[in-house]
Amino acid sequence: MSIDVTVPAAGESVTSANVGMWHVSNGAQVQAGQVLVTLETDKVSNELEAEADGTIEILVDEDNEVEIGTVIARIDEAADAAAPTSSAAPASSASQNSESGPEPESKPEPEPEAQPETPSEEPSEEESAPEPQSAPAESSGSGEAVEIKVPAAGESISSASVAVWHKRDGESVREGDTVVTLETDKVSNDLESPADGTLKIVVAEGEEVPIGTVIARVENSAADASAPSASPQPENAQTASSASSGEAMSKPALKQESKAETKEKATKQESKDEFKPTEASAQAPAKNSSAPAKPDFSLPPAKGSMGGGEPVKDGKTTRRKMSMLRRKIATQLVNAQQTAAILTTFNEVDMSAVMKMRKQVQEEFIKKYDVKLGFMSFFVKAVVQALKDVPSINGRIEGNEVIENHYYDIGVAIGTDKGLFVPVIRDCDQKSFAEIENDIIAYANKAREGQITIDDLKGGVFSISNGGTYGSLLSTPILNPPQSGILGMHTIQQRPVAVDGEVQIRPMMYLALSYDHRLVDGKEAVTFLIRIKESLENPARLMLGM
Repeated sequence: MSIDVTVPAAGESVTSANVGMWHVSNGAQVQAGQVLVTLETDKVSNELEAEADGTIEILVDEDNEVEIGTVIARIDEAADAAAPTSSAAPASSASQNSESGPEPESKPEPEPEAQPETPSEEPSEEESAPEPQSAPAESSGSGEAVEIKVPAAGESISSASVAVWHKRDGESVREGDTVVTLETDKVSNDLESPADGTLKIVVAEGEEVPIGTVIARVENSAADASAPSASPQPENAQTASSASSGEAMSKPALKQESKAETKEKATKQESKDEFKPTEASAQAPAKNSSAPAKPDFSLPPAKGSMGGGEPVKDGKTTRRKMSMLRRKIATQLVNAQQTAAILTTFNEVDMSAVMKMRKQVQEEFIKKYDVKLGFMSFFVKAVVQALKDVPSINGRIEGNEVIENHYYDIGVAIGTDKGLFVPVIRDCDQKSFAEIENDIIAYANKAREGQITIDDLKGGVFSISNGGTYGSLLSTPILNPPQSGILGMHTIQQRPVAVDGEVQIRPMMYLALSYDHRLVDGKEAVTFLIRIKESLENPARLMLGM
């Protein structure tokens, strides 16, 4: 009997859905309630679960759009039904054969033949030994395997993307080894192996999964537990049976033969690409592979641009899947422009005074604080002073209410290979220039190493973006919601300016203030920018809090 997996209705206006991601592979054994596939519509995403136990047959591949009601897979219950019946059949046939017929009597005969080799008490131990061996082998493949799940990363984060697997599928790992890097829409996170064992990857690179999803398992007892359990028992059996000299002589003889045979079999094993160190170890992987090794995610799927993290080159173009961070940045920027009335005002500042002060005190500053005096600390201090003078910019809109902040946590944008981060420097009004410079350097290092946390990004009241480090002469920065203002710094350029009726060459920088016009009027925005200009052109004002 087979059960159809169909695309469910998702609303009156929704007529089709996209098969976003299969969480199981074709031909895998599934259980009732197990998540099979993630469907995406133009409004919501939906996960379908298995209605019964069985073997799944996938009919529609990922990234294909189908109509509502389309059968995308089938679950065949016959395989599971046949398995128990086949297992029960031998039991029943064994019982029937034991009751009648000469043939069943021949089946139990090999067992008593093996029993007389050892004393009457020892065969019972040998009979009981293999039974516990098979039981732990099965439990170790499932019950004793340690799962690696996507951890919670904050209230607003509901999913994560598997960015990079640092270990391969089937590779041995040790407790504490970094196995995978996860990316959310805000931060990246490295997960370590919770135990020693063999890594079994469940989710491939580039796939996005909900929080709590099992992305891998560390099978730390499938081979390790069975090997030691098997080794002591044969040793005990050998010591127990060593009373008979014939057996003691036959076992070493078998060992010598196995050594000679292994040399001959080595070339055969290499040609077949098989690795069979011992019978016990060969049997253990066979049992384990029958259960979890149906999906093989050692290589990312190579079908189209959405098949994992690998870019797909097609003639003149290259397609690659957007990272979660890049998607979040895109969403945030679009939302900011759609939900706020963003307006930008400009001014320019003469950086002569700041540059002169830095040159005068740089050496002593480094000796005392072990950090260079940069431009950013001046701008942070200037922004704090401007926020105090124009408090309306230090606020935000929530519904029909205006919330005014009375603290000064300033976000500083840092660009990395993975994207843009805006970590927040806390209590900038209470920190010195040296403390601000140290915080900026620490955040920059954490961002490049992928160690930025959610707490590092929360709570900012205003942001500063320095496009000048890339040579930008002028730009219009976009707000970082729910903040109401952002300052754009630009490159310092030697330009002719009029000073006291004379034309002089001065290091000039354009400043851009983008603000939410719903909350901030043009007069306040211009006043705010002039306050920053005055503070930078006369740094003594910053020291005096003016």
